[in-house]
Amino acid sequence: MNLLSMLVNDPVVMFSFGGLAIVLAICSYYVYYFIKHIQEDSESH
Repeated sequence: MNLLSMLVNDPVVMFSFGGLAIVLAICSYYVYYFIKHIQEDSESH
């Protein structure tokens, strides 16, 4: 429990998780974007 409270209160850990969340959000957006456009392109041909 002490380790968990130390990780929650550490600003470096919070910035790391925040940066990781931003990177994962951007990656998932691009996966959605490319899959959507690939499906639209294959339907039009």
